[in-house]
Amino acid sequence: MKKVILAYSGGLDTSYCLKYLINKGFEIHTVLVNTGGFTKEELKAVEKRAYELGSTQHVNLDIIQKYYDKAIKYLVFGNVLKNNTYPLSVSAERVFQALEVIKYAKKNGASAIAHGSTGAGNDQIRFDMIFQTIAPEIEIITPIRDLKLSRQEEVEFLQQNGVSYSWEKAQYSINKGIWGTSIGGKETLTSNLPLPEEAFPSQLKKETPEKVVLEFEKGELISIDGKKDIPTNNIIKLEEIASAFAIGRDTHVGDTIIGIKGRVGFEAAAPIIIIKAHHLLEKHVLSKWQQYWKEQLGNWYGMLFHEGQFLDPVMRNIEIFLTDTQKMVTGKVTVTLKPYHFTLDGIESAHDLMNSQFGQYGEMNNAWTADDAKGFIKILGNAQTIYSQVNHLDYD
Repeated sequence: MKKVILAYSGGLDTSYCLKYLINKGFEIHTVLVNTGGFTKEELKAVEKRAYELGSTQHVNLDIIQKYYDKAIKYLVFGNVLKNNTYPLSVSAERVFQALEVIKYAKKNGASAIAHGSTGAGNDQIRFDMIFQTIAPEIEIITPIRDLKLSRQEEVEFLQQNGVSYSWEKAQYSINKGIWGTSIGGKETLTSNLPLPEEAFPSQLKKETPEKVVLEFEKGELISIDGKKDIPTNNIIKLEEIASAFAIGRDTHVGDTIIGIKGRVGFEAAAPIIIIKAHHLLEKHVLSKWQQYWKEQLGNWYGMLFHEGQFLDPVMRNIEIFLTDTQKMVTGKVTVTLKPYHFTLDGIESAHDLMNSQFGQYGEMNNAWTADDAKGFIKILGNAQTIYSQVNHLDYD
């Protein structure tokens, strides 16, 4: 029997793939790569389900810390929000799931690897590019892409094969990780319909505003309200606090890698708050040109990551640049959490460039005289003054 490693999450698509490939006579080994979206109980349930569906062997691989060290950290350093909206909740984790699955397949001598991506999305490219780069000799099997299946057809197949799978449950595709949760459903296939309230995993539980203080050290979140912990634990803790306010919900509309427009809902309370708070701190402690070039390279980093180009060597170059910019990004940011949104109150940092001994914007010039200001303005305007007068321009 051909040994096939299946990237498995326990959802509809991968459950279909498991049953379908077993029916085709393959020996299927399932691998779940946990990037922070599963509790211990959920992992046990997924493993039990995999064996019930016929998996020869199932493993759960926990890569949360590795995922943070090699990906999330740089997404924060770069303030990465795709189209100024989406914190790469699923697109980044897919790359790391692919990396772990193909390494597991090579280690265990598999002749093929399978995943549940469709032929009309980005995930197929992220998975296949990683697989082809690292192990071009291993065959890639994609039943749902090849058969052009709808979710309804997948449910019907499972039911016909004695597997109970609720159509009600299958209407929404939910992918949860430490860096956010994506939600796809019939509404996201349109251009005008919002996701219903019940489609979001986190519901509004708190309505009275609360303040939370985030402390960063060299760009990394090291404490919440004065309690220090490693960044991964702080992300999880902040998500628990902020998701009670139903913060971080939005719909991302973007250009897919295959050239069509795509729409997906998501909730990412901690990622959005962390990125916005980190960005505010940077505005206070970084120079104008540091901020400018960070924005350019951060956007490129996010775009290449989103499109599955994580293994391109330029990504390592950008990571070095982003890391170097974080030397002074240390301080505290106060955030007020409210139902469905939040506000950034302000920062405290020893590196705050709003140091009042030099001057207060719009108020007092402490480090220069009035004559200094007049001379500066005259020299600054020289080029446009000369051009305007030589060419007799009329700005009426």
